[in-house]
Amino acid sequence: MAEQLTARYVCDLYVEYQDDLRTVRKEQRELRTTSPTMRTQLDDLEAEITYLLIRAGRPATVVEIGSLHGWSTTWILRGLRDNGAGVLVTHDLIGDARTNVPADLADGRWTFVPGDARRTLHDHRHHIDHLYIDAAHTASFARWFVRDLFPTVRPGTTVSVHDVFHGRRPWPVSEGRVLLNWLAAHGTGHFTASRRAAPAVNRRLKDVKERLGLLTPVHDGRDDPMLFFRMP
Repeated sequence: MAEQLTARYVCDLYVEYQDDLRTVRKEQRELRTTSPTMRTQLDDLEAEITYLLIRAGRPATVVEIGSLHGWSTTWILRGLRDNGAGVLVTHDLIGDARTNVPADLADGRWTFVPGDARRTLHDHRHHIDHLYIDAAHTASFARWFVRDLFPTVRPGTTVSVHDVFHGRRPWPVSEGRVLLNWLAAHGTGHFTASRRAAPAVNRRLKDVKERLGLLTPVHDGRDDPMLFFRMP
């Protein structure tokens, strides 16, 4: 059974994978300077947690909904590369990631599917071992994925949804509120490193990073609004 997503568990992952993470942070910092069209979305904590959960979970297939310029895509691909196994299938209306993802990361482990995930995920059915969602941040889109996509994902699968906790709680009519209502209805907890929604967790993780020499920013937007959970 997969470990519960807690601050202690994530701190332990930082310690376990610190050497590899140090290398990945250096690679991502270099990528920002060599890919002038790359716009970074994930803050450092949530990008690193994504990488660490992929290292620990060793998913065979990661499905990413929304890549934009490919910042999250490259973090995911580096996790799969460092595991020595696994593939990523990305669904997005925008194909800019294909310009920015390095060929050596993409080769043999990345498929980009252009189009609206509400259609393309139906047309290209995947076995999902890790689900990453960062697309249309609307209540209607969230109602689609909780109603149509989540029932197809196996219990225990790690799921992450971006842009939920820019504040202490989501707006009343929003993707985040739909998701939190779904989690509550299924008796399922979640984890976030959001500075506003979980300030103690945010400080604890940054303290660990400081002790490990990993605190210098790669891209730190300071919000870390992503929500993580295990599928019930």
